[in-house]
Amino acid sequence: SICMSFKNHTKDLKISKTQAFIVFLISFHRGIPGKKCGTIILTAEELSNCRDSGTMQFCANKLDKKDFFGKSDPFMVFYRSNEDGTCCICHVNHDFIGDFTTSYRELARGQSQFNVYEVIPAFSPFTCVTLLSFSVESEFTFLDYIKGGTQINFTVAIDFTASNGNPSQSTSLHYMNPYQLNAYAMALKAVGEIIQDYDSDKMFPALGFGAKLPPDWRVSHEFPLNGNIENPYCNGIEGILEAYHQSLKTVQLYGPTNFAPVVNHVARYAAAVQDGSQYFVLLIITDGVISDMAQTKEAIVNGAKLPMSIIIVGVGQAEFDAMVELDGDDIRISSRGKLAERDIVQFVPFRDYMDRTGNHVLSMARLAKDVLAEIPDQFISYMKSRGIKPNPAPPPYTPLDAILNTPPLQPRHFH
Repeated sequence: SICMSFKNHTKDLKISKTQAFIVFLISFHRGIPGKKCGTIILTAEELSNCRDSGTMQFCANKLDKKDFFGKSDPFMVFYRSNEDGTCCICHVNHDFIGDFTTSYRELARGQSQFNVYEVIPAFSPFTCVTLLSFSVESEFTFLDYIKGGTQINFTVAIDFTASNGNPSQSTSLHYMNPYQLNAYAMALKAVGEIIQDYDSDKMFPALGFGAKLPPDWRVSHEFPLNGNIENPYCNGIEGILEAYHQSLKTVQLYGPTNFAPVVNHVARYAAAVQDGSQYFVLLIITDGVISDMAQTKEAIVNGAKLPMSIIIVGVGQAEFDAMVELDGDDIRISSRGKLAERDIVQFVPFRDYMDRTGNHVLSMARLAKDVLAEIPDQFISYMKSRGIKPNPAPPPYTPLDAILNTPPLQPRHFH
């Protein structure tokens, strides 16, 4: 027997438009180590019991009055049948008028004689509920759009304000420890290495803010980490990290902490592509209290209309009350009396994810899980609000495709 193994390629599988991936088996047998022993074709599909959303309209006649001097003010309660035969209800604190039983199959017939229901107990011969309309729409998932070709564009913005501390000192949040990543680098890798798998070219704009730049040493809140204003793109997450390290050697940390310029930077690109083919994610990594709260709120409210999301990771021990406000989970963010159309901001403090044992891999995994948890819902909320449906996915890959697409062997001539 030959012992074989293959690496985990689930990230390649999840982003494949065909939901198929080929891995090569490598032998670990003593006699032939490293020999290719064949291939395995992995395929995957998203499982869901039901992805349909039903919309229906009813009317009722001659319902009983529950108050002596009042009129009937009815409402409907829907029970869901459980697998064990029982039914669950959401509200039980209202007066009971009556009930009727139906099924999805009956409702799907639409308005007809079969969808007029007698209410039991009947308080008059005409006590009934009538279905006026019924429609069903499929609920699309984040994966449906990715399979249909939607690209996720990732941009990172890093805080270069003086509150981070002198990068040459070990107490600085920007300190380049030769033996481990600093908090900025860990946050970038944790989030970026997952998001980058949804971008086909792996080229990402990387920006900095809050620093003085040579040669005139003016403060900038929207400068490219690679120093190229015309082309701020870095090759993969490793390219961003390299540009970040080089920037620390050339810029002077200063301030203040302004978010609005980098938010508006991404918003300009998002405004140019609103057909569902692209979605933009901005990662802001910062250490302190924001200085342009009003301008940032306005930028976020405007950005909520566009195909974009914002992730804010707070590093260090500062108070992040303003970031929680920008998150908008409890109170929807507003600017000049105008509410944000949807929630597009997710904030997390990195310190909450630091593993007590010092396991940075575990810390980064926990951070990535929570930081990215809201992106699919924010993505879907934009697509639904604009009525954008995913493009059809290409046909699934089959082993036969590999055979048919393999060029025939050329005959060899011997002389």
